[in-house]
Amino acid sequence: MTKKQLDESVAYLKNKGFDHPEIGIVLGTGLGQLVDEIERPIEAHYNHIPFFPLATVEFHSGKLIYGSIEGKKVVVMQGRFHLYEGYDFLDVTYPIRVMRELGIQKLFISNAAGAINLNFKKGDMMLIGDHINLQGGSPLAFRNVAEFGDRFADMSEPYDPGMRQKLVAIAAREGISMHQGVYASVVGPQLETRAEYRMLKILGADAVGMSTVPEVIVANHLRLPIVAVSVLTDECDPDNLEPVDIKEIIEVAGKTEPKMIRLFKELMREI
Repeated sequence: MTKKQLDESVAYLKNKGFDHPEIGIVLGTGLGQLVDEIERPIEAHYNHIPFFPLATVEFHSGKLIYGSIEGKKVVVMQGRFHLYEGYDFLDVTYPIRVMRELGIQKLFISNAAGAINLNFKKGDMMLIGDHINLQGGSPLAFRNVAEFGDRFADMSEPYDPGMRQKLVAIAAREGISMHQGVYASVVGPQLETRAEYRMLKILGADAVGMSTVPEVIVANHLRLPIVAVSVLTDECDPDNLEPVDIKEIIEVAGKTEPKMIRLFKELMREI
């Protein structure tokens, strides 16, 4: 990755009309309904943006959408990139760098995750307060990283406390149940074994997924405040484990998403 590549990606999007977005939003698996809330949308398909990776997962659409939600200019990433698709850490996080260069001041992230904490149930939401990186690498481990920010990025508070507090207050006010917890990120795409779920619980994880953490590391590298919410689509009880149905995961995410949209829209109003 070079500064010149970033500049070309950004120039293409500005030319399309992506004008000083304030908030970037990453939509997770099965969480695409938020795009219906965007006023005066402008779309840029990933395969048209210079140096952008291409989305390969069938239920990820693969485009950046610019417009307004609650009076805020937003750029929404509909379809993210994963290590399990064969991308590397620079590919997976390239869009975060592009959105920051476009001008975003805040980043909202969503994902679908499995509930490790057995007090959390399918269809619940979890506000991520911290994470465990089990993906075996870092999006900052490249030779010219110092051109883009400090090599040794601080991760003592990776998720913005102010936005988290606001989201907790909004959930209480709106009568929406939302847990708080630790998200563990693994490579995938295979689901975990019983022994792996037990290990994750011992490590202190409340939920597990295959995304988000590289994006959060890069956002911290760029000093970009983040809030992240997991929609819990299955329960990972090693003593009562059943085969996972991906269609059911998508369905659960879709049913829970309207609550997440309400939370994100209210947060946009308040920041």
